Amino acid sequence: MEKLWSPWRSNYIESFKHKKEENNCVFCDAQNENIESDDCLVVYRSEKCFVTLNLFPYNSGHVMVIPNRHTSQFSTISADEMKEIMDVVQLTMKALEIAIKPHGFNFGANLGKAAGAGIDEHIHFHVVPRWNGDTNFMPALGEVKIISQDLLATKKNLLTAFKEAIKQS
Repeated sequence: MEKLWSPWRSNYIESFKHKKEENNCVFCDAQNENIESDDCLVVYRSEKCFVTLNLFPYNSGHVMVIPNRHTSQFSTISADEMKEIMDVVQLTMKALEIAIKPHGFNFGANLGKAAGAGIDEHIHFHVVPRWNGDTNFMPALGEVKIISQDLLATKKNLLTAFKEAIKQS
């Protein structure tokens, strides 16, 4: 079996090591950040969850939908939380379609460290925009992933797109 390595994942995991040592949860901390701040990557908040840009994205517009309640277990998410999370995922995809016009999406969760969760103590769901032809020789041969848009530019576009998506809903 051929293996493709993603060494950039170790940078992502290491970037949160100090938070774990301080016994802080980066996602719980993000709930209290000022959404207008350039240091905050949160682009949308609802009653039971929020959406934030991934600091180390697989593609431009890669976001995570995160329940406000701190839990690592999928089985502990209530029916009300799950409904709102799925509603927010739909809204997020609509906002991404408005902002960056992807051809499709990857959507899912890595449940537990063994499944690839870089932050396994607080469950979160990934929404990754995809375009026809976005997988090319750079990540396959060069171990380099090209992210074509700055995170703050993406954030600005998404803040506007969420407002438009809500109007359309």
